[in-house]
Amino acid sequence: MEQKFEYIGYDLVAPHVARITLDRPQRRNAQNTHMLRELNAAFDRAAQDDSIHVIILAANGPHFSSGHDLDEIADGSAVENLQQLGPIGTFCGFSCAGAEGWMAYEREVYFGLSERWRNIPKPTIAQVHGKVITGGLMLVWPCDIIIASEDATFQDTAVDLGVCGVEFFNHPYELGIRKAKEFLFRSNVLTAREALSAGMVNHVVPRDELEAFTLKIACEIARKPLFALKLAKEAVNAAQDAAGRSTVLQSAFGHHQLTHAHNMMVHGLLMDPTNLQAASQQKKDGAAPDQS
Repeated sequence: MEQKFEYIGYDLVAPHVARITLDRPQRRNAQNTHMLRELNAAFDRAAQDDSIHVIILAANGPHFSSGHDLDEIADGSAVENLQQLGPIGTFCGFSCAGAEGWMAYEREVYFGLSERWRNIPKPTIAQVHGKVITGGLMLVWPCDIIIASEDATFQDTAVDLGVCGVEFFNHPYELGIRKAKEFLFRSNVLTAREALSAGMVNHVVPRDELEAFTLKIACEIARKPLFALKLAKEAVNAAQDAAGRSTVLQSAFGHHQLTHAHNMMVHGLLMDPTNLQAASQQKKDGAAPDQS
């Protein structure tokens, strides 16, 4: 029996093409634990359906994703929700005190899921519009192809909040070394055209053409033999991994946890509170970010 989703849409939009849609528009598709678990289940459904060759990830509402749900983190329900749902991987220790428990949660729900989606053995396409902020990058970056509308923007505000970057530290591989450093240091907004120039985005199209253009590309790919697509993706991913990508991401995840531990010791919070209130208000307005 297929799972019914509360925060995710799932549709077969063309022969061999499935589209997964983030559907929490009232919260600008901020990601709580339930939404991420549903998204993973939707990816699993598409991955395990041998009739599907290509997976599109899209979003309802004015923005693709404003990032992690800060309310769930602030009220302490994030770990409790994960314990109720149960883990997906083999990580453990979610109820442990101090840094151990929170690191386990982020390893499972943030870094772990993003890396899992990156390695889905089928081509994935992110259909992006509006704002993609901090944790939202962790939904876009695992996809193989990114197609953005002209109004799309990208931002990582983690350093602004006393954290060294999002948990899925793919920045150098998306933007190159110097652009990645500036993106992190300034917490500045990248336009779709700037992201295209940096190589992070494959195509930029008018907003009213985004869905049709993405589906056209998906259908073109979907006509290819699935086995060849799977192995082509695996070969390219292996090239990155052989150059040390997985080691870099694991190391950066450890740095990320150190900044959390530091902030807890100094501020009693996972994040530096200096800019936290402004970030929370911007998130509610759909204008900006979050980070955990």
